[in-house]
Formats: sequence, C-alpha cells, structure tokens
Amino acid sequence: MPNRSLAEWLTLLESRHPSEIELGLSRVDNVWQRLQATAQPKLPESKPPIAITVAGTNGKGSCIASMQALLLQHGYSVGMFTSPHFLTYNERICIAGKPVSDRLIVAAFEQIEAVSGDISLTYFEFGTLAALLVFRDANPDVMLLEVGLGGRLDAINIIDADIAVVTSIALDHQDWLGDTREAIAGEKIGIARVGRPLIIGEQDYPQGFEQMVSDTGADALYIGRDFSYTEEPYFSAKLNSDAGPLHIDRLPSAGLLPVNKTLALQALLAAGLTLNPEDSRTALESVRLTGRHQVLSYKGIDVILDVAHNPAAAGALAHKLSAVEERSLAVASVLEDKDWAGIVAAMGSVVDEWFIAQISDTPRAAEGQTLLELLYNAGKSGQLLESIEQALDSALEQATTGDRVVVFGSFHTVAAVLNIILAEVSSE
Repeated sequence: MPNRSLAEWLTLLESRHPSEIELGLSRVDNVWQRLQATAQPKLPESKPPIAITVAGTNGKGSCIASMQALLLQHGYSVGMFTSPHFLTYNERICIAGKPVSDRLIVAAFEQIEAVSGDISLTYFEFGTLAALLVFRDANPDVMLLEVGLGGRLDAINIIDADIAVVTSIALDHQDWLGDTREAIAGEKIGIARVGRPLIIGEQDYPQGFEQMVSDTGADALYIGRDFSYTEEPYFSAKLNSDAGPLHIDRLPSAGLLPVNKTLALQALLAAGLTLNPEDSRTALESVRLTGRHQVLSYKGIDVILDVAHNPAAAGALAHKLSAVEERSLAVASVLEDKDWAGIVAAMGSVVDEWFIAQISDTPRAAEGQTLLELLYNAGKSGQLLESIEQALDSALEQATTGDRVVVFGSFHTVAAVLNIILAEVSSE
C-alpha cells in the first residue's frame, strides 16, 4: 500500500465513490464490523465512551461545541466528530478540544482501506469510520457525534447512541429527506434508541411528531416542557437530572444561541454526568464556533461570518442582526440544492446591499446568474461578481465606518472569506 499523505488520501476519496451522498447503513456498518473484529481487546476495567449523537436542521454544531466546552471544563475527556470543515480536514476529528494529527487520520484511513475490500464508501462514510477508530483508540469519557445528513440513514447512526439530541426541524435537503417537516422529523428522530434519552430542542414541531417520538420507544425530554430556559441579558436554564430539578442562572447569552447551550446542558445531565453551575458558566462564556455569528475586524470593517444555509437559519441570523441598527452589506452564495429564495426572503429586511458570486470549489454550487435572477425577482438589487473573493472586495469598497459585511449561505462561502482574512492576519 502506498504511503499517502492526508491530502493525497482526501483527493483519492473525493474521486473514488460515484456519489458524494449515498444514504444507507449497510455498507458502512459492514466495514465497521470488520474493523471491530480486528481491534485489540480492551482491559476489563476499560469503559466504553458515552456516545451522544446530535441531529437537526440547524444548531448541531453549536450544541456539540457547547457540550465539548462543558465536558472539558468539568474535567472529562472528550472526542468530537463534526462536519464539514473550514480550513483543514483535521477540524472534523478532535480530542480534548484539539484537531488530531494527519498521522492519526492517515493511520485510520489505512485501516479502513485494509478491510473494506470491494465495499465502496463515500468521502463522509470514510471520515466517519476514521473518527470512530480514533475515538476507539483514545477511549475518551464521552464522544460527541454530529449527524451529517438526516439521521436515520446517516453513517453516524451505526452507533447506538446513549443519548440522542434533535436540535431543530426545518426544511432542508428535501431531495434526500423529504419535502415536508413531518418527513424530515421522521428522519432526524431515527437516531433515537429504545429506553434511552432523546433530547428535543424543536418547540414548533410538526403534526404527529409526539406520536413519532413515542413510537421510537425513547425516553423523550422536550424543551419547554421537561426543561426550559429564559433569555436576556443573561439566561437561566431549568434542567432535568437524576438528582432532581437543577436550576442554573446567570448563563451567558452572547455567542452561541442559548437554546443550543441549554440542549447541551440537558444532554450531559441525561447522560448521568455531574455539572456544577460555576464551571458551566465559565465553559459557556468562552465557547465560540467558527462561522456561527463570528465577528472579525478586517480593513477597519466588522465582518460577520455565519453559515446560515437555509431559511430557518437565515431567519435566526436576521433576528440577531436586527438588534443593532447598522447598514449591512451581504456577501452570499449557496449550493444548488438550497432554498435561495427563502434565504433572501428571510434576510431581505436586514440587508441593504447584496454582493453575490458562484462558489468555485464544488460542482454542487448554484449558478451565479440564477442567484442574481432570484434576487431581482424578490425585488432586491445586487451585484454578481466572478468570485466570493471579489464579492468581499466589492462589499468592503462600499462599506463605510459603522457598516458591517455579513457573509453567509454556505460553509464554502464562509471558508473562502475566512481564508482571506486569516491569510492577511498571518502575513502581518
């Protein structure tokens, strides 16, 4: 077997499987069972990690980042798997809050290749198995697993999670998950397991949802009913624990949304872990997540990075932006399967000027001209640039003191701008 670098492996995996997305568990589970058969036996006193799986249309990354911060602050060891990444692939697999090395990922890829035989795995499935192998060797107290798409048929669901979390339910990825919220809800709660906690963060759930949850046999905890939070300027969480109700006040509202921080607290308590109020405040005060209402200063202008890529996420972003009266210049683009018209409608009241371009690093990008036409159809004016980089430059040229540039629509869009800003900062 050739000694490939991580970059060479990723190039190979991107080209190997005919479909970028192929939902279903049989192939990836088959390879995982083969990998398990080759594992070294654990010591008798070695306990497997608590597995917490998180699904949802929006809020997954924020919930997982909050859990990681809480666990580390309380002295627990933790492994975290998320997707996609912004700058380096290593961001997807973290131990103790730090991305793992190329060496560990390559070693995992080599193990997968050695046992997969004629089973063809997607890029995401390969990465999921690599993360599970890294966690198997590290054996952290807790492993946090973010669902890539849906839930029921996502590769992560080969793991029988001890705790399942569904953050939100909205229309997205309809080609894969169904074109109703009911259908999408059914896919997302597919991560639940009989007799185990299912933490539900969606309050406006679709018709028949409670029966769907009941049919899973999981022990459901609903936000707003079994646990809750209050907002502004700090927030308080009323939580459900084995020892009885737990109330934590004076929690920070800044940064990630309080609802996702509350879900993180409740999920860890449902796992039987001990949390104290002071450490919880400290952890949630410092937690930040790349591309989630991330504010950077660039060329004297505030640049807000947010991966909002569906109408629900765009609505949440618009709500945050509306709290401060500043002129907003949008740098935006989406993938072709996204509801661009819905995103524009959600953001229309807070965006003063639009600068759009076609994403250049994926064949799944929506055409720039199509984005512009839909913008005009919504009664908005905008400029179509040749690249995200040029869109950013144009927005910054028109921005004046007190304006803000808001970058959103896709991980690809945010990553392009983030690379520009970080490259300039590192060269200073």
